[in-house]
Amino acid sequence: MSDISAVLSTLDQNLDASLERLFALLSIRSISTDPAFADECRKAGNWLVEDLKSIGFDASLRETPGHPMVVAHHDGEGPHVLFYGHYDVQPVDPLDLWEDDPFEPALKEVEPGRKIITGRGSSDDKGQLMTFVEACRAYKAVHGKLPCKISILFEGEEESGSPSLKPFLQAHAEELKADFALVCDTAMWDRETPAICVGLRGLVGEEITVKAADRDLHSGFFGGAAANPIRILSKILADIHDEDGRVTIPGFYDGVEETPDDVLESWKALGQGASEMLGPIGLSELSGEKGRTALELVWARPTAEFNGIEGGYTGEGFKTVIPAEAYAKVSFRLVHSQDPDQIRASFRKFVEERIPSDCSVEFHPHGGSPAIQLSYTSPLVTTAQTALSEEWNTQAVTIAMGGSIPIVGDFQRLLGMDSLLVGFGLSDDRIHSPNEKYELSSFHKGQRSWARILDALAKNGV
Repeated sequence: MSDISAVLSTLDQNLDASLERLFALLSIRSISTDPAFADECRKAGNWLVEDLKSIGFDASLRETPGHPMVVAHHDGEGPHVLFYGHYDVQPVDPLDLWEDDPFEPALKEVEPGRKIITGRGSSDDKGQLMTFVEACRAYKAVHGKLPCKISILFEGEEESGSPSLKPFLQAHAEELKADFALVCDTAMWDRETPAICVGLRGLVGEEITVKAADRDLHSGFFGGAAANPIRILSKILADIHDEDGRVTIPGFYDGVEETPDDVLESWKALGQGASEMLGPIGLSELSGEKGRTALELVWARPTAEFNGIEGGYTGEGFKTVIPAEAYAKVSFRLVHSQDPDQIRASFRKFVEERIPSDCSVEFHPHGGSPAIQLSYTSPLVTTAQTALSEEWNTQAVTIAMGGSIPIVGDFQRLLGMDSLLVGFGLSDDRIHSPNEKYELSSFHKGQRSWARILDALAKNGV
């Protein structure tokens, strides 16, 4: 057998054992947002430390003001890579919508020849991170060493905003800096087609509170005379978009570039139009900027979205009041070189200019990060693309993503590293929702894919 064939064979033979290890990790209730599960988060971190030690990593649990980090190192020749993942998971509410206990993972056959792994964290991100760990385990078992020098960083607060991550990277920059980072928190294009993500939108979050009278008012006594915060807020939100779907905030499109025609053509070839994207969720018409394709809207255009709005009486029955306050949560997805700080400042000015003189507004920020754009043709990407294509017997595609992974930007800015974003999740994995799952094929072939990628990176000296 060739070097890589023996590793792949070992992964095939040990699939059942790797599932047992994954199930042990999935059974730990590492919900980072709820302080009641702090001990479970620590338990998951310790489990990973011991598992990495069993492969020969120098692994330890590192304290933070929040949940601990897992840091591990293994010497090797060739390039030095830093692999990132997170061991924490989302809350499971509403529990009554789960078909099975979210922390009792299982393997289910959903149709002939297709099996899934069920449980919270199966796809996001425990199943994903374990594909890499299993690839390292098999490579070490066959060759007694790893193909590259590998460092690992697993955090326990990704699902709660990663408050400890940036300070930790700054404090341990010398230890964690590598030639590049590997991130496995993304998705495939479809069940048979692997993908490398080269673009991520940035994010700005704002919560606004419009205040009017000093108390709720009787709408019969004061209606028509007193300012209504709900009406004020609704008008402001309505003003943010014009009839063509463009954002009207002055300066919003500063730094936004047009996507090159060849890239747009490559996205068009993926066959994901409005009907393919929106049909499965019961919609049919694109609602963003007119004249843009579905993939262009979610991968390469900025957005302003309203994520929550509240004011007045919202309980059962009816209460005729003019509320004293109204609230909204607004998020902006950013592209290219849009400046998060400038977007936030421009939005606040836009709102303040529309507040009546006898009313007031308060703002509460909810994070901000710029967009990430990586090369489509770097040696890192092309090497990984070849390795993935060989494993899946189909051409791996390069895609962008509408979401945000702030750590990729932190790796760039704080550690001077670009990232390779390869994941094996699917759009129907129901991450953050009841009945989360991970395809067995994603878990199995994900292990094989990482083994091929590491081997190729070492041989090509990337």
